[in-house]
Amino acid sequence: MTVKIYHNPRCSKSRQTLQLLEQHAISPQVVEYLKTPPDAAELGRLLDMLGLEPRDLMRKGEAEYKTSGAADPSLSREALIDLMVEHPKLIERPIVVNGRKAALGRPPERVLEII
Repeated sequence: MTVKIYHNPRCSKSRQTLQLLEQHAISPQVVEYLKTPPDAAELGRLLDMLGLEPRDLMRKGEAEYKTSGAADPSLSREALIDLMVEHPKLIERPIVVNGRKAALGRPPERVLEII
């Protein structure tokens, strides 16, 4: 089983989720998404697997949310995805992918539903 985690090592929930996976004998592929952000196509697939719209996966408390224009309610799905690619700090984390399933690790235990 190939499991991937979109991870931010500075985030406590992301660290807890990674630790939880390791406690279940899973060594995921770790993608530090702030260093290597997903492209628009990959982010679109993640949103589809999560069953979320872009705004649902955005960190609205980040300064970039306001300064990037992401708060504009008229922005399309594609425009929001492009903003998330350009400003990966806006992407909520951690995201765990297992095959065609994905889960947001908030709370971390939620990822156990897909492994």
